[in-house]
Amino acid sequence: MESFLSKIEKDLKTEFDRTNRILTFDEYMNLVGQNPTLHTRGSAQLMLDMMNFFGKEKDHFKLFDMEFEDPRHKVIAQNEVQQELYSALQNYVKEGVNNKLLLLHGPNGSAKSSLINCMIRGLEHYSEQPEGALYHFNWIFPVEKYLKGSMGLGTYANSPKSTIDSYANLPESEISAKISCELKDHPLLLIPTSSRNELFSKFFEDAHSTKPNLPDYLTKGSLCHKCKLIFEALLTSYKGDFKKVLMHIQVERLYVSKRYRSCVTTIEPQLHVDAQYRQITMDKSLQFLPPSLQSLSLFELSGDLIDGNRGLIEFADLLKRPVDTFKYLLIACEAGAINVGSSIASLDVVLIGTTNEIQLDAFKEFPDFTSFKARIELIRVPYLLEYSQEKKIYDIQIDKIAGPKHIAPHTTFVAALWSVLTRLKKPNAIHYATNLSNIVGDLTPHEKSKLYDHAGMPVQLTSEEKKILRSSIKKLREEYNNVPYFEGRLGASAREIKSILYEAAQNPEFECVSPFAILKELEDFIKRVSEYEFLKQDIKDGYHDCAEFIQTTKKEYITILDQEVRESMGVFETKQYNNFLKKYILHLSHFLKKEKIKNIITGALEDPDLTLIEEFEKIIDSPQGGQEQESYRNNIISTIGAYSLDHPRGPVDYPLVFPEFMRKLEDHYFEQQKNLMSKISSALLMFGTDKEDKTTDHYRLTKQTIQTMIQKYNYCESCAKQAITFLIKARY
Repeated sequence: MESFLSKIEKDLKTEFDRTNRILTFDEYMNLVGQNPTLHTRGSAQLMLDMMNFFGKEKDHFKLFDMEFEDPRHKVIAQNEVQQELYSALQNYVKEGVNNKLLLLHGPNGSAKSSLINCMIRGLEHYSEQPEGALYHFNWIFPVEKYLKGSMGLGTYANSPKSTIDSYANLPESEISAKISCELKDHPLLLIPTSSRNELFSKFFEDAHSTKPNLPDYLTKGSLCHKCKLIFEALLTSYKGDFKKVLMHIQVERLYVSKRYRSCVTTIEPQLHVDAQYRQITMDKSLQFLPPSLQSLSLFELSGDLIDGNRGLIEFADLLKRPVDTFKYLLIACEAGAINVGSSIASLDVVLIGTTNEIQLDAFKEFPDFTSFKARIELIRVPYLLEYSQEKKIYDIQIDKIAGPKHIAPHTTFVAALWSVLTRLKKPNAIHYATNLSNIVGDLTPHEKSKLYDHAGMPVQLTSEEKKILRSSIKKLREEYNNVPYFEGRLGASAREIKSILYEAAQNPEFECVSPFAILKELEDFIKRVSEYEFLKQDIKDGYHDCAEFIQTTKKEYITILDQEVRESMGVFETKQYNNFLKKYILHLSHFLKKEKIKNIITGALEDPDLTLIEEFEKIIDSPQGGQEQESYRNNIISTIGAYSLDHPRGPVDYPLVFPEFMRKLEDHYFEQQKNLMSKISSALLMFGTDKEDKTTDHYRLTKQTIQTMIQKYNYCESCAKQAITFLIKARY
């Protein structure tokens, strides 16, 4: 144990020295000279550097994946919001001042707080890295017995040298008083403003780097009231000897911590002021200050705004507070300072708030909203509209929710699809050009959800219509961006779906947490009309029909389940259909071009297989003969060409381009397999009972199917039997 403690002691000492936890002012200035960009940034640049530190993939910042801490706290998607946050911070850097409050607004449960939480945790982690180093300073006053002179600021008696350069590294036993700066003032503010900018220019010239946009906090700012009084008193006592004043400066590494209220605070919707001050020269613990300082009226600042300086302050549910309680933010944003008692506190902090849409709508009716709007950057955070992304939210949580129960495949998919369907709005045909208006006007909620998720086009459209619609998805998504009731404002939130998942997990009727349990809970949930606004919406051409969305979700689940069951039976594999479709396109293309095909086995050039083409077209019910057939075939090849132009680097995903062909191939198979499915159903009823006949082919096929579903798709025996039984009743 002793050796273990010794190792801890050694490791901590090594880490302490490595991170430059305590420095003299001269040592700190050497650090600044080595990397002036790092040590002259404000809070906005710090946050930009933090986001860049974790990396970026396309339009997604990896910070929000939370891989450095706990991926369970990650934010799924919301890439546009991430980019808006980043752009706002860039504007702060260009302006030199954080002159606006970033207000994230959106429906409850849309990840507003989660986004801020990621930024806070990212700052905490980043501040521990060399790239994220921050520093502040303390005032150090040695014990009187080691000093000579009226201020005791001359010779250090016990030192082997006649004098010392700094009191920064004195042991605690030899320090009579230590005063910290509650605002965590930047050490460079100790340099008079008149000399500071000249010094910055020299730093960047010596470092052979371009001088960045430095924050006004450093170029124009000054020490807090308390530190300024101490500085002036010492300078007077030392008769203007600046170097002797700096002997009292202990530069200390600053770490961001929400828990310890260091550079990060969250202000709840309380009604008291966010900053206070108290006189500290009446404090007996500071009675050992030099006489010239004891005569000063020193005040200590405190409160959320003070604790959060040099970092980030979150105003949770900002607009739940009466407007008068945060009017001071107008001045705080404009001037970068707040009045606290008899002093003015300069701030270098990023202010971020959250609010929901109802509160924001009410705030916009407030007479002074125009004044606030000039100092608020509104960033919309809607619900997700892609069910594949929504599913990831529940995938992260489902193990914890399920507890000891087995989780059946597609449980989170069913929850995600239904929730997204409740959020969609019917496209208004008058907003689109003539060739597009009829197409978007006829889109069902399910078709629109698949469009948003890049999961296929409506099967009834021609290849030309699909091309037009594919090029207009962005326009479709932006249709309601500039109206109060934007798409993604109303609908089921992730919080409500999470509650449904919990209810499903606790339902004793189901052995597993399964899609069937979710569908059952959804049927009960939609009866709670008085509790949820989105359940009260008028149904419009199938949109907002939450009851029908349960049936839509069930049908989509049946389609997926059907494919898995049939593949598990071993009678066919989806790959066979893919190959059949691919061969058809290949032979059709060569047939239309009047080209031969190379036989991959013999190497000989052969005519396209017209029999294969005709067999395929018979199954998909394509036009037979004449101009209509020729046009139909040419449209198929044109569709492939359009897809290749949109996806130049990858192979053609034939099932995605022609989902209607895949469906017709499957329907063709259904008709052939109905009799077999009926016999499997009979065998399944006897499966695991005393009446089961293990000698029949149907029993063996049933057993093989269940085992394959367990091994290949992660079913258990119970949910596999339930799924097969449900499928046969629903479809066969």
